[in-house]
Amino acid sequence: MKELNFKQELTAAFGQPIAENPTQVMIEAAYRHHNLDWRYLTIEVGPNDLEAAVRGAKVMGFQGFNCTIPHKVKVIEYLDGLGQSAALMGAVNCVVRRDGQWIGENTDGKGFVSSLRELTDPNRKKVVIFGAGGAARAISVEVALAGASHITIVNRSIERGEELTKLLQDKLPCYADFAPWEGTYSIPEETDVVINATSIGLFPDVDARLDFDLNTLTSEMVVADVIPNPPATNLVRDAREKGCKVIDGLGMLVNQGVIGIKHWTGIDPDPSVMRSALEEVFG
Repeated sequence: MKELNFKQELTAAFGQPIAENPTQVMIEAAYRHHNLDWRYLTIEVGPNDLEAAVRGAKVMGFQGFNCTIPHKVKVIEYLDGLGQSAALMGAVNCVVRRDGQWIGENTDGKGFVSSLRELTDPNRKKVVIFGAGGAARAISVEVALAGASHITIVNRSIERGEELTKLLQDKLPCYADFAPWEGTYSIPEETDVVINATSIGLFPDVDARLDFDLNTLTSEMVVADVIPNPPATNLVRDAREKGCKVIDGLGMLVNQGVIGIKHWTGIDPDPSVMRSALEEVFG
């Protein structure tokens, strides 16, 4: 019988192809670069099978795993503990084995803050965040923990916006307020950092634009977009034309991966190798 390689064996076992995704490509590029005999696999798990999957990962000797929507909250029930920010957010996207226990972390916001620190220190900064979903929640918590003095949440859903604002006010050392996103938003003059934490501009809706007054954007501001595909969103291009320092979505994705690999392997991977792999994926 023809010998199957590792991926083919898994494909045969699962009965369906295991598709490579950008995160997989990025992390496995780092593993190869650092001569680590590790694999990062993309495996779909249905909501009803989550508990069994977590138990199975431990039994099979996994060092950890990432989880995404819709499992970021539900997975907490099957873990042994949480890191600080994951506990504050009530969401986990990275699980690591520590002393035989599964510990839930959240690298979404940490990855963003790592990218932000390449351009500016978030300490004592005034930040405007568009959105109040999972990405906004993770980023706002980590930016607050990093010392931001004032965070404004801009969102169309009043209920979700006020809920996130209350979390920041009640549990974190910063001032937070909520601005209902009704019509075109004007960015306050004293703002230091502007962040798009919505899905506006994500492929295939690449022509979509945030509804804000572009004339209120100044060259003194740092502008960040969490959208990785395409990396050069309309917001990224508009901010560059205004002379702003810019963080694109690949920066956050790379730094999330760096933190995850550090959790699992104990090494500090080369982020340039990981970004190059992503740039090949996204062209």
